[in-house]
Amino acid sequence: MPIDLEHDDDGLLTQWMHQAHPGAWMGRRLADVVGTVRFAFYGRVSTADFQERQSSHRWQRDAAEELVAGHGRIVAEYFDSSRSRRLAWPDRPEAAALLGRFADAERGFDAVVVGEYERAFCGTQLMSLLPLFEAHGVQLWLPEAHGPLDVGDASHRALVLLLGAQSKREVQRARWRAVQAMRGQARDEGRFLGGRPLFGYRLVDAGPHPNPMHAKWGRRLQRYDPDPVTAPTVKWIFAERLRGRSVSSIAAELNGSGVPCPSSADRARNRHRTGTSWGLTTVRAILMNAKYTGRQVWNRQPAYYTPAHLPGPFRTQRWARADQWVVSRSVVHPPLVSEQDFVAVQAVRAHPAAGDGRAYALVGLLRCGWCGRRLESCWSHGRAAYRCQHGNTSAKPATGRRRNLYLREDHLVEAIQALLGETDAALGSRASRLAQTLRQQRLVVICGEAECTLEPQIPA
Repeated sequence: MPIDLEHDDDGLLTQWMHQAHPGAWMGRRLADVVGTVRFAFYGRVSTADFQERQSSHRWQRDAAEELVAGHGRIVAEYFDSSRSRRLAWPDRPEAAALLGRFADAERGFDAVVVGEYERAFCGTQLMSLLPLFEAHGVQLWLPEAHGPLDVGDASHRALVLLLGAQSKREVQRARWRAVQAMRGQARDEGRFLGGRPLFGYRLVDAGPHPNPMHAKWGRRLQRYDPDPVTAPTVKWIFAERLRGRSVSSIAAELNGSGVPCPSSADRARNRHRTGTSWGLTTVRAILMNAKYTGRQVWNRQPAYYTPAHLPGPFRTQRWARADQWVVSRSVVHPPLVSEQDFVAVQAVRAHPAAGDGRAYALVGLLRCGWCGRRLESCWSHGRAAYRCQHGNTSAKPATGRRRNLYLREDHLVEAIQALLGETDAALGSRASRLAQTLRQQRLVVICGEAECTLEPQIPA
């Protein structure tokens, strides 16, 4: 039979192989002519940066096509990228779109096929989805079941439970191995494990990768080296803090001198930040980062995963306590501050510490009448006071914005007494007693420059 070159979809060689060895291609050829089931293929790749999407898609699609060969053909495709299997189907864009088509009478497919169970489901996800499949008359085909899943078959239900537990175990085992390996690399080798370079440092070559295959592919290790432009700024920040300066005054001087903030100095890696000015949290983060001592520090902000059956974000990051950090046993890059000075900086307090006789009885009970924020406590001319900076900080110059609200505690006590219709003698006891009364009656004080009012406390 002559070969049709005008419809050469697979290529001349492939058409010849079809004709010369039809048996080897029987499954593929029959898939187009035998069976009327219309399938929607679903697949997933978890990390686009560390997995090749095309290869992962290809083998999953091939496995699905081999399963449905002779029964029908794949007419639709849904493939999620950079989505963990731990995410429920409604939280994966392509999986959610597939589920959304179930109720459509014109959806165009009769069944869903996946190339591998672990790529599609984790834990008890499938058990919770099966009623939805059954309600809309959509079959689910699994390679592990050698065809359509029969929920009425006890062996199939047991298979689903076994595959779900195995998929969950695979995730947990892989994460534990990776975390333990990274912990050892940071502690014993002081290895740089990735991420944006620390402000004050730049990344330089640290030799070939210790894994022979990675080294063969040209991968190299990296380490920190002082940046000649930004390292002096970090040293100056630590020196000023050791002198007892407040974080806000350090940030204000940096802004006033026009020193580029970290996100401005490295815009390529900080496009998600404004890069406009130094803030209190930026200076504080530098002062609290132990990597400036020359040691590698890992696990300062670990990831936490919310179980699928609980509400909340799937993945969050929170600051870990210092005793949970993983610190290298030796100094692995040039320090910008000595360990003695770093520890001393952590003890510097520009504001009054607990136990110095300064007390603020009305903390948490005062709201700004202009912006609605809580007033923060401050010590003013030997007296307890409260203020609101309307979302601004002392690190930024006060130009063209509403002036800060300052109120002394003794003046507030007199105003609150008048609002409550009470009188008392001793000021010290009055402040504490009024605070107790406000909390018992669930009231807050709305503060303005001219007057104050009482309002019910809104539940958090």
